Amino acid sequence: MSEDKRKGRAVKNERTSDKLRYSLDYLFEYYYQARKAEGRADNTLKTYVANYKYFCEYLDMRGVGRDIRNVDVELGREYIIWLRDEKVKFSEDCNVPDYVRTIGLEPKSINTRIKNLKTMFKFLHEEGVIDSNPFAYLRNVQDIGRDIEVLSPEELKRLLDAPNQRKYSEFRDYVVLNLLIDGMLRVDEALTLRRENVDPSTCSVFLRRDITKTRKSRIVPITKRTLKLITELMRETVEFSSDYVFLSNYGERLTPNHFRHQLKKYAEMAGLDKRVYPHLMRHSGATLFLEEGGSQRHLQVILGHADGRMTAHYTHLSDKNVKKNHEEFSPMNAIVGKLERSRKTKR
Repeated sequence: MSEDKRKGRAVKNERTSDKLRYSLDYLFEYYYQARKAEGRADNTLKTYVANYKYFCEYLDMRGVGRDIRNVDVELGREYIIWLRDEKVKFSEDCNVPDYVRTIGLEPKSINTRIKNLKTMFKFLHEEGVIDSNPFAYLRNVQDIGRDIEVLSPEELKRLLDAPNQRKYSEFRDYVVLNLLIDGMLRVDEALTLRRENVDPSTCSVFLRRDITKTRKSRIVPITKRTLKLITELMRETVEFSSDYVFLSNYGERLTPNHFRHQLKKYAEMAGLDKRVYPHLMRHSGATLFLEEGGSQRHLQVILGHADGRMTAHYTHLSDKNVKKNHEEFSPMNAIVGKLERSRKTKR
């Protein structure tokens, strides 16, 4: 609305609906509601919101209006540079210590944020809500790769030895740790496990579709030892009359944040000098599964990956596993035989 200087009256120059359809906030809400209607997991929806907020933080800092007409591939490249060279990690989390707030995100984190925006703009374009996809030609940051640090069996043993199993809360955490390592579950999947979804007859746990990242239910096998621990914990918590397996001291469902805090404490007690977090249990367990001879196909099913390439990327093959496979399948085995040496006759 603007003012007509000649008559002193407000003049309407644009239709409200036109303004609205160019609004990034409106477009994001349109996309969000569409994905929600498709049944996307709550954590996935939260990721959409978080990554959109990242982009808006950059736009607001630069003084760029939240208008789709201001967004192009050049702006996207500038956004990537900002994420890589200027963005402070965990700047939005007041509970994170200062020493963790380093400058610049890793390529994988940057690509995740870019991917969410590219997916949103592609969807809006295909729906006919926007005229073109401004990020269609925006490429990912090249990730030169780095060694993936996991916990060794010895380190995992030290971590499991840290909780005092005579205390209810620490015994509960001990059981969570065993389930995360053995079943290779995501922490949200473990902590939303219900009593009815623990099956002693098949020695497995059933993950309902509403708690998995992929929105697909799956059955995860566990060892008899882990099953025994879960059963013992469920007996301990009967008095709370809760459907959930992992409960606080007051009978409420254990939250991921509380468990993360506890895990850091146990890592310090165990004297581990690596950054220890719940997802590291899944990654370490998956790596050991392969090193012990488990197949990648079976691991894919256990982890709940729809695409085998995700499993291959997620679980690096360690030097130990490569060496083990080479010893078993070396072409020399066909020539001289396993554990045999060719007879020396000449130099």
